Amino acid sequence: MAKPKTKYICQNCGYVSPRYLGRCPNCGVWNQMVEEVEHKETTQATPSRRTSDLESKPVSLNNVSFSKEERVKTKMSELNRVLGGGIVPGSLILIGGDPGIGKSTLLMQVSGQLQDAGGKVLYVSGEESASQIKMRADRLGIYGDDLFVYPQTDMSYIRETINDIKPDYLVIDSVQTMDEPEITSAVGSVSQIREVTAELMNIAKQQNITVFVVGHVTKGGAIAGPKILEHMVDTVLYFEGDTHHSYRILRSVKNRFGSTNEIGIFEMRTQGLIEVDNPSEIFLEERLTDTNGSAVVVSMEGTRPILVEIQSLITPTIFGNAKRTATGLDHNRVSVIMAVLEKRGNLMLQNQDAYLKSTGGVKLDEPAIDLALAMAVASSYKNLGISATDCFVGEVGLTGEVRRVNLIDQRVNEAEKLGFKRIFIPKNNLGDWSKNNKIQIIGVSTVTEAMNKVFN
Repeated sequence: MAKPKTKYICQNCGYVSPRYLGRCPNCGVWNQMVEEVEHKETTQATPSRRTSDLESKPVSLNNVSFSKEERVKTKMSELNRVLGGGIVPGSLILIGGDPGIGKSTLLMQVSGQLQDAGGKVLYVSGEESASQIKMRADRLGIYGDDLFVYPQTDMSYIRETINDIKPDYLVIDSVQTMDEPEITSAVGSVSQIREVTAELMNIAKQQNITVFVVGHVTKGGAIAGPKILEHMVDTVLYFEGDTHHSYRILRSVKNRFGSTNEIGIFEMRTQGLIEVDNPSEIFLEERLTDTNGSAVVVSMEGTRPILVEIQSLITPTIFGNAKRTATGLDHNRVSVIMAVLEKRGNLMLQNQDAYLKSTGGVKLDEPAIDLALAMAVASSYKNLGISATDCFVGEVGLTGEVRRVNLIDQRVNEAEKLGFKRIFIPKNNLGDWSKNNKIQIIGVSTVTEAMNKVFN
């Protein structure tokens, strides 16, 4: 009897090697090569590779029949916004996040809302028993005859159950626990995840079933498994947040049917996830009014303006090299803004340690936060406070100029709605604003001009 051949597959990127390697030559990750038995390819198509019964033939684009399907809206407006206006029937949605962040809670609430709207939902769990799922459903107040719970990991049984029940929505919790029996590799390996995802994609497209898939994340924060997992699905959502705080952020990083810049904000409570209608008030509710080193920026997350406080602490260094620390902000952006302030604003920052953060756990990465970042640093350095009713919008260039930003109307309206008296914007954006508002709109062309107007 011939000895079975083995191969080594990287669990991070899927690279195949005939021998064991400590470090993957493709992605550079250590200790991720796992041995698997190599099997000969058969000519018979496996269930996960079969297409529809009808033969697919090339069709002219003008002859393709198309009927626009209405999106299915849940009772969570935040989720609808992140998905681009609602759930697209027949789509495959991947949700990733840290353990205990609330992925299963979110999907259980969504399942309850979908079955209340007249849909039939099959909730497949490979991590919990039926009684444990029922315990969570009771806590969330979810009941119904069209929500079916199925604790199973074998994909062959799951396929049969889908054919029997014929659900409108399918929830898989989680993809790393599913087992394709035709693949001999271990559960959670690259081969298993790839085949299971391909099978779920066929189910979604051929039977027009919307599939929600939960994905575990690695220590680095990326979804576990090969990167092809994110390429195969239609939508990738990341559920972010600190387990020590109650607020959660649902962020879209890939969406074939909508924008990838949208976020939804929730608050975790005993009765489940509650939507946060006005996140700006949350990010500003604990702000001190009589301190320095604090500036408020109107940032755009997709189509939503959010006011976030940027804090800065500038202290003299006791070492030769000044330290730069940033939380929620890009470290390189902080270094560039401080260099511009030193060169163009005459602030001696090379012997000062700088600690900056964005409050509320939100991550800011758009160029429009530059002006608020610069004002927070200047305020802490000069030991002068900024008025609690001032906010800032603007991109700062390397020559110290304040450059135009987009969507200035929405930013000004949001600042006025929350009671701010003055907003500093680029002077070139003044022509884009024609309404008479209670808020005072001040245009600035350079960082130095902004500092003179803010600190008199």
